Amino acid sequence: MARMPLYTERDGLDPARLGVFDAVVNSRGSMIRPYEVLLHAPGLALPAAELGGRIRYHGSLSDHDRELAILTAGTLANCQFEWDSHVEIARRSGVSETALGYLQGSAEQLTDAEKLIVGFVTELVAESTVSDETFTAVQAALGNEQVVELAALVGYYMMLGYVMNVAGAC
Repeated sequence: MARMPLYTERDGLDPARLGVFDAVVNSRGSMIRPYEVLLHAPGLALPAAELGGRIRYHGSLSDHDRELAILTAGTLANCQFEWDSHVEIARRSGVSETALGYLQGSAEQLTDAEKLIVGFVTELVAESTVSDETFTAVQAALGNEQVVELAALVGYYMMLGYVMNVAGAC
């Protein structure tokens, strides 16, 4: 049960929240849970939505790598909402059932490409950085732009998980 009300409807919103509500719906097709919480701080909600849109829809990571990273971050943030929202997108993007099972605790082995993404995200969340070995491997596979984008994606989805967890909305 949510600890605070969620902004699920447009009716009755003040002008600041209304503008953000409309921006989220226009960019995503509907109001979604993270922004139902973030609308409590509308000055944060709009920049967060813009960053999220940039990461999700205009980034340079492959769909596969982006969705695998999102599911890994959502899992590490203990946010079931992110899993539920992205698992089918991940499947359509080519994320293997083995990788999905691994993220849910099975002992199945990841491919080397999957290990690279999951390892980077896991290490970054646990240590707030990655080792030189991890950085070098991901940089060689993806390049500098995608390393930066991957790190930003992790920060963004961890933020969403934290906000929803604090609000009891994950």
